[in-house]
Amino acid sequence: MICSQGLPSSLLLSLLLLHLAGEGASASSCPLSCLCASDILSCVSQNMDRMPSSLPVSTATLDLSHNRMVHLEDGGFLGLPRLHTLRLAHNRLTQIAPGAFRNASGLRHLDLSSNELQVVEQYYFQELWGLEELLLFNNRITRVESKALTSLPNMHKAYLSLNRLTDFPFFSIQKHSHPFLTTLDLSSNRMSKLPLEEISALPASVQKGLFLHNNTLICECGMYGMFRHWEQKGFISVKDFQEEHTCLVYGERRASVRFFRHTRFFENCTLKAQGLLGEPEASTKAFVGEHVLLNCQTSLQGQHLSYLWVSPHKEYIAPPGNNNTLRMFVNGSLEIREAQAEDSGVYVCMALDSQLLRNETWEVNVTVALRRYDAESFNTGLTTLLGCVVSLVLVLMYLYLTPCRCPCRKHLPAAPSPANECSAQSSILTATPPATTEGPGRKASGHKHVVFLEPIKEAQNGRLRVALGPEHPKIQHLRGDTDSITSVFSDTPIVP
Repeated sequence: MICSQGLPSSLLLSLLLLHLAGEGASASSCPLSCLCASDILSCVSQNMDRMPSSLPVSTATLDLSHNRMVHLEDGGFLGLPRLHTLRLAHNRLTQIAPGAFRNASGLRHLDLSSNELQVVEQYYFQELWGLEELLLFNNRITRVESKALTSLPNMHKAYLSLNRLTDFPFFSIQKHSHPFLTTLDLSSNRMSKLPLEEISALPASVQKGLFLHNNTLICECGMYGMFRHWEQKGFISVKDFQEEHTCLVYGERRASVRFFRHTRFFENCTLKAQGLLGEPEASTKAFVGEHVLLNCQTSLQGQHLSYLWVSPHKEYIAPPGNNNTLRMFVNGSLEIREAQAEDSGVYVCMALDSQLLRNETWEVNVTVALRRYDAESFNTGLTTLLGCVVSLVLVLMYLYLTPCRCPCRKHLPAAPSPANECSAQSSILTATPPATTEGPGRKASGHKHVVFLEPIKEAQNGRLRVALGPEHPKIQHLRGDTDSITSVFSDTPIVP
């Protein structure tokens, strides 16, 4: 009890707050060397070599990082039923005793990174069935026992990079045992070969988040084909770390190559025949506005099957469907109503047998395209080009080739029919028919066509102008009046 006689009101208030704070600290049993705030307890960098003896029951987040703890003893967290997050990074942990996490089934995040663990024993995490995130990177781990992770059915992310792993039990993290696993980081270890068949059996959701870069992998076609397939599907494990994906040529450590950049080492690989990535994905094509039915093709049978589809937009689809655009049937089929271009992508069907604890996945690649009308049977562009070529050839023939050559004669006959024949024949390739075939004074027609005429039987335009010297029988030119069509369109020499 605090006596208030003779004390200022401000001092009295301060003493009262200190008294209440002392009573609160005593009730919560907060260690003297730690900081307590609400349900968070932090004992970072306190040079601790073991767990504090008494901790507040309300603790949900416990941070013991950067200390000197070597062992986690049995029952160390019995008095923390609300524990949600435990951080033990940057200690010296080499062993975790059986039962260390007893009564901590509510733990969701466990950080054991940057310690000195060498083997992940199968009993380490038996009580942590609710664990979602496990951090084990930057230890000295050389082996993960086959059943060490089987007791973690709710695990979403596991980080084991920067260790000394030469292999990993991929068969222990299948879909039925870890349906929520999306990230498995095994980068920067010492794995030289990968069990491709086991990796190919992993669900697509696990393969998307399987990080294997910066290992000592030996260059081989199977490994290269798997990573190329992941690259084509846009997996972030490959897309975000292309430069870090290396392999050793013939296993020689000094011959490390970045195989996404130096592809010439794999030119002789037949990637299509690898068959290492599970069942081949189906594909279907449709036009905008059509309905598409996707079947979930699995080998599982029975009454205990349940189906789930995942759209290309990471949307989970369960019966009866979503938003009246996707309809799902009891047999696992998925219907896309009035497909649109944005519905294109890979749809993943997951079938789960709840009785046998088995599962299978099936992928369907859907392509939705705009409808295009069939092209004309005859290419109009080719027709136009062909017409231009023919026209050009005709013009060149008209300009440079002599339409006819009349044999030279010493004497001009009385009738001018030969000359007129040549003149008529010269009009064969002209663009306009001759002036007339009936008599003088008739004008040329205005129609322009390429025509073939019989020889004209009288002089051109009713007149024939010839200048022949008896002593000089030289070649002369026939010319008509200004309205002569031949004189306008042709200057071909005519020989009488």
